[in-house]
Amino acid sequence: MNMPRRFLASVAAYFYAAFARAVACGYFCRPAKTRASRRFYRALFPQRRGLYHLWCVFKQFQNFTTIHADRFRARLGLEPAFSSEGLERLRQAVENGQGAILLMSHLGNWEMAAWLLTRRLAEARLLLYMGEKEKEGIEKSQKDGLRRAGVSIAALGREENDPFRAVAGLRFLQEGGVVSLAGDTVWQKNQRSLDVDFLASRARLPAAPFALALASGAPVFVFFAFRTGQNSYHFRLSEAIRVKTENRAERGKEMEKAARRYAQLLEEAVKAHPCQWYHFDDFLE
Repeated sequence: MNMPRRFLASVAAYFYAAFARAVACGYFCRPAKTRASRRFYRALFPQRRGLYHLWCVFKQFQNFTTIHADRFRARLGLEPAFSSEGLERLRQAVENGQGAILLMSHLGNWEMAAWLLTRRLAEARLLLYMGEKEKEGIEKSQKDGLRRAGVSIAALGREENDPFRAVAGLRFLQEGGVVSLAGDTVWQKNQRSLDVDFLASRARLPAAPFALALASGAPVFVFFAFRTGQNSYHFRLSEAIRVKTENRAERGKEMEKAARRYAQLLEEAVKAHPCQWYHFDDFLE
């Protein structure tokens, strides 16, 4: 990108980010929008007082705007800088043709994480399961951007319970593809879930990622993407979590064991990056 065009893009991105921060301030002033976040930060920092929890919520709302601002920058040709660790583990799984399951979280920027894979692992085929809301605006923009980057999207409705989507994911893995799911959101009402300890409380996690790992034999990797500066990220991939057993009676226990390991990694990551938690619904029971 030439200098004049880059300068104009930077100016446009600056005003876009400022507008997004103003909108976030408006949401912060609505108690109904901050209730779940205040409760979460009380659990994360039980030794601190209420004003500190409110400050964390304010930072959380402001930091959330960077997801949209950095997406806008990318559209203007201002691509993010990033570093990574553990990505060779996924590369090896892809090269071995065994497929892999990526557990994304509402911590950091999962959209940038998916974008990274299309750049760093061009040979990997990625299928991303995403929830579909009735009134999609920003979410539709996310999906369109990821599709343009070469990511396959499987959208799930709140009331939808289509077993063929699970079969499609299993086939995708068997063909050596990478399937990505949210590990911290139970999207559908009748969706099977697993209870785990989290922040001295309890949380419900979807069982689907671990059931898919059990059925396919594919390894599970926990993937985080943390913002380290303006339009700059660090990506971290965990060691493989295996979900396998020959004993049918032990399948439930193996899935619960894997879910507890994910919850442990998520809790450690939240404590290290508390204001990059972008789960705005109740997560703790």
